Amino acid sequence: MPRVRTRVKSPARSGVGEARRQAVAGSCEGVSEGQLVEIQRSRLLAGAVGAIEELGYANTTVEHITSRARVSRRTFYELFENREACLRALFDDVLVSIERELAAADLAGLGWRERVRGGLWVILSFFDREPALARVCVVQVLRGGEEVLGRREEVLAWLAGVVDEGRRESARGGDCTALTAEGLVGAAFAIVHGRLLRETREPLTGLLGELMGLIVLPYLGAAAARRERNRAVPAAKVTTRRPPERERQEVDPLQEVPMRLTYRTARVLECIAARPGTSNREVAERAGISDQGQVSKLLARLERLGLAANTGEGHAKGEPNAWKLTPLGARVAQRLSLSARGERKAA
Repeated sequence: MPRVRTRVKSPARSGVGEARRQAVAGSCEGVSEGQLVEIQRSRLLAGAVGAIEELGYANTTVEHITSRARVSRRTFYELFENREACLRALFDDVLVSIERELAAADLAGLGWRERVRGGLWVILSFFDREPALARVCVVQVLRGGEEVLGRREEVLAWLAGVVDEGRRESARGGDCTALTAEGLVGAAFAIVHGRLLRETREPLTGLLGELMGLIVLPYLGAAAARRERNRAVPAAKVTTRRPPERERQEVDPLQEVPMRLTYRTARVLECIAARPGTSNREVAERAGISDQGQVSKLLARLERLGLAANTGEGHAKGEPNAWKLTPLGARVAQRLSLSARGERKAA
């Protein structure tokens, strides 16, 4: 199927200072500034999903989003102009994910009917796996502003263009117009919208046959429509809805971190992970922090938050510190390390 023309913007606004975009010099390797920005962005988008699921888009505020994400308002406004921009970014991220799955399905060489059926299966399967994202992007997006609604219209127009290719499939299809495809896409979306509003436990992939029958009917006739309705539905990887709380936890893997994660904090955690038993001075040198007082305060804060523990005799004056990560701190450092490896692999 043709590519969806996405408009994903840079994670950070142009107003973010150069210092925020550059990595701090030091010998501790791992997470970069860009990776941390992407993690913060992901946490905010996950917070937006949770807030919108609970309160609805109209009632969701920036404070609701940041409190769920455990990210500061300042960071939010460095990444997004406003709540509307956050919703638009979330919508675009979902489109990118679906586009990747469509590309992986390798539908380009198939005939029109099989391409439409395969593409519809991919979209419905994604919505079944991510019902919270589906409700945001099909139901709540209708309450968005002019730019979000305009983006939605672009997606519907693209889908209508794919369906409209059915006019070339038969003489019967030649009697249809472009408005036919628009109506079919609108009807399919309305059906999915209704199911998501009801939050039924029936998988959306169960609609595949009926929706395909609806789509092919004006182009190929009643017999073809019956065949589509009666075709076996492929086995879905996930056919049951997950509880909303589990969904939010999976969307936001750092949700359990009881802090606002900064770049400096991330570097300190990775330095301790790389060299357990390290001292305050070694942490400062490896993380590129010149002020020993700042290092001491940061390490004490990590200890209070349950992310690091001083296993030496550092609480006694004149004795060396020996810092190690707690299980929670190790999970955070591992998440940062995975993000770093992922970015390097993508590069």
